[in-house]
Amino acid sequence: MAQVTEQPGQVTARFRRDVLPGLPAATSGHLIFVKALLAVLALAVLLTGPPEFAGDAGLAEHWLTGREVDVTMRSAAVGGEVTTRLLLPPDWSREATRTWPVLYLLHGSGDDHAAWTDHTDVATLNIGAIVVMPDGGHCGNYSDWWNQGRGGAPAWETFHLTELRRILETRYHAGDRRAVAGNSMGGMGAMHYAAAHPDLFQAAAAYSGAVDPLSYPDATESMWLLCPGSDWHNLWGDPARPNEVGMWREHSVRDVSGLRGKALFLSCGDGDEIEHVVRGESQALVDRLHAAAVPVTTEFYAGGRHAWPDWQRELHRSLPMLLAAIGAGRMGR
Repeated sequence: MAQVTEQPGQVTARFRRDVLPGLPAATSGHLIFVKALLAVLALAVLLTGPPEFAGDAGLAEHWLTGREVDVTMRSAAVGGEVTTRLLLPPDWSREATRTWPVLYLLHGSGDDHAAWTDHTDVATLNIGAIVVMPDGGHCGNYSDWWNQGRGGAPAWETFHLTELRRILETRYHAGDRRAVAGNSMGGMGAMHYAAAHPDLFQAAAAYSGAVDPLSYPDATESMWLLCPGSDWHNLWGDPARPNEVGMWREHSVRDVSGLRGKALFLSCGDGDEIEHVVRGESQALVDRLHAAAVPVTTEFYAGGRHAWPDWQRELHRSLPMLLAAIGAGRMGR
């Protein structure tokens, strides 16, 4: 797949199919040969799965503004093309020799890579970090799926923290200071990523985050509320089975040792049914953090709904803490 770069103001085809070089003018014999070759290649893909990601193969950029770009890449982990929206610092340049800290913003269920810029003012904040807003699937839950014990795609955690991270570092000058924040499903992802990968993140924030599904009386019911129609046996297995509950425990952050030494922020309201559920989950995580003497900043407010106006406010509330932890700053509006 050829690399395509769209400069600001341009709209081009996202990917180009390269023609086979050196073929003579088409004849019926040549066409039969080409069709047979394509059939063999298609069979090989079916037998071997998606090709391993290598370098910038299959990478495409679509510039929305001079600082905002959608990057689409082929992911072996997810098993298809995935788009990530980047908001680059005002002083970023492709030719720079320096690196920039990174702030991941993870979306909730039903949203995609455009959610944070579509629903908040984050694109106007001139943050001195690379803001990374990856697609996490309609209900991917920032997880490498269990798939009835078979594993395999979709593996969102591997995509975000291995494949995407490699591109951020090699192509966009991302450094090794990282914070992660998210709303709802993305709040769960933020706390899980920070706890499970303590060497990668210095700070984490969850806004109305589904951070502890196991604390709910019926764990699968609480998750179904956030992702209606989902089969949680495919995601993490059955929490009632001892040999399958492990992934539930990991994504409920039952082990908080990986969060020690990080800047942490959790916030929730109580103005609707979903906020009541995630508030209980957030309080359960806060209680474990306190029991382990791990500091955490909380903002449990009265009212509020499971909605973007509240999450934008909480992003603003937590942003100074997140940026300070990674050595970044605000550079004006």
